Amino acid sequence: MSRTPSPKNRIEELREQVQYHNARYHGHDDPEISDAEFDQLVIELRQLENDHPELVDDLSPTLSVGSLAITTFDPVVHRVPMTSLDNAMDETELRAWGDRVAKGLGDQAVRYVCELKIDGLAISIRYENGSLVQAATRGDGKVGEDVTANVATISSLPKHVASAPEVVEVRGEIFMSIAAFEKLKAEREAENLERISNGRAPLPVPVNPRNAGAGSLRQKDPTVTAKRDMSVWSYQLGEVVGGPEFTSHHDTLDFLRTLGFPVNPAITIVDSIEAVAKFCHEWKERRHELTYEIDGVVIKVDDLSQREQLGFTSRAPRWAIAFKFPPEEKHTLLLDIQVSVGRTGRTTPFAVLEPVFVGGSTVGMATLHNRNQVAAKDVRPGDTVVVRKAGDVIPEVVGPVLSKRAKNSQPWVFPTQCPCPVKSTLVKLDDVADTRCVEPNCPFQRDQRIMYFASRGAMDIEGLGDRTVFAMSDAGLVADVGDLYSVTVEQLLTLEGFAELSAQNLVASIQSSRSRPLPKLLVSSLHPSRRGSQFQRTQRSSKNCVMLVLSSVVSKSARFLKRLSERQ
Repeated sequence: MSRTPSPKNRIEELREQVQYHNARYHGHDDPEISDAEFDQLVIELRQLENDHPELVDDLSPTLSVGSLAITTFDPVVHRVPMTSLDNAMDETELRAWGDRVAKGLGDQAVRYVCELKIDGLAISIRYENGSLVQAATRGDGKVGEDVTANVATISSLPKHVASAPEVVEVRGEIFMSIAAFEKLKAEREAENLERISNGRAPLPVPVNPRNAGAGSLRQKDPTVTAKRDMSVWSYQLGEVVGGPEFTSHHDTLDFLRTLGFPVNPAITIVDSIEAVAKFCHEWKERRHELTYEIDGVVIKVDDLSQREQLGFTSRAPRWAIAFKFPPEEKHTLLLDIQVSVGRTGRTTPFAVLEPVFVGGSTVGMATLHNRNQVAAKDVRPGDTVVVRKAGDVIPEVVGPVLSKRAKNSQPWVFPTQCPCPVKSTLVKLDDVADTRCVEPNCPFQRDQRIMYFASRGAMDIEGLGDRTVFAMSDAGLVADVGDLYSVTVEQLLTLEGFAELSAQNLVASIQSSRSRPLPKLLVSSLHPSRRGSQFQRTQRSSKNCVMLVLSSVVSKSARFLKRLSERQ
């Protein structure tokens, strides 16, 4: 019988886990768990330390920033520490922070600066007499890594600043745009396909822009970084010698703009915590409009004298907080890889996952696109994988967490037989990624063709969804689309889930589709021939191909109309 660990033992366990995952994230750019899962570990640890102050240790990771990275880069001591931020995971926590700020400032009016939280890598860039002399990562907040040569390759960052103070240290976030990430990912997957064809092991595929950007910035060869198309947003000043005096944060941002540094255009000044909450919720909904990844909003008190009054905790400023968006990536177990068959016989591998809540819903399956994508990503049953669901898109397996892969793991092999009861041979042409079932009597293809026929873009038969088609097919009520028009209310009542009214409504919907215009019927008939020979390459001209398609559509439509008339 399992026993709940004592607070002391649980705190020690959590500290060890947080320190380990901190090192994976900051030191290796290869996290084993998602940001959301890491945040939950920190929240639990902090709560336990709050409940048991006698167990608080000065070396606890809740009192430190980042991690001392395992690196061959030279260390850089930050003249002004690069502090981390506390997080607000929801509006309640955000408003609680606002209450603490108001209490700390008494009756003073407060203005807030809202900034998009870029999902990148924090950086400090030092200029002396206008010239870029040093760039360093955050590290543990006190000591970072010297990545000057790599940062100097970023085209949007000025290398020399006219009229700059004697010393100006620019704080910002280096990131990889979504387009640059997709390009890098496609290049790596193409390289992996070539490596696999030559009997070589595939290389790790970057799983998200943040990891890809961090890995690119820490390349030993700056020419590699230069090819990765990195970007930067500046958001704060560090050390400044010989510069103007500032009274507000937004003044410092204006100063950075005048010097030629890129400042995010979405930054907004508001006068209340209600307006802050509105800004956060607005960008939570709009985040996919951007060309780069964000994972929240950073809120800062604008007045610099008020910041001094509020001060710092042991690890973070009291005058700023990060509002975190719900995660769109999670780690989970890949239980199996199976294959689905579409209406044209095209097979698609998909992942069967240990259910995980991501992107606002629980995901148990995710697409793997085609056999080449499975090979290029090198995902295998038993892997811990990164699952992504951005917005309303279909869940996708991004890639494996290689550090958690079992030593006896073997690459997944695409099946040679169709999973349908007929068990026909799957066929793949040499020059295409698709693998197809060419069996004319494949029940999987049949069901998918019926679903397509009933879909809104085709005959638009309301109430004839996937489950209903499967039930009718399994009961032997339909063998093709023509059989739909002979289904009766009495037959539907024998199926699970149907009552008199729902059965009557479906039959009526099917019968009303007889009046659909000819273009709808033609669309519903457009699918490749079920004959295997149709998947072979031909050398027909474009004109002949068009005539072939039209001839096929007219022929199928005529046969279908004839069957309909015979059944009336």
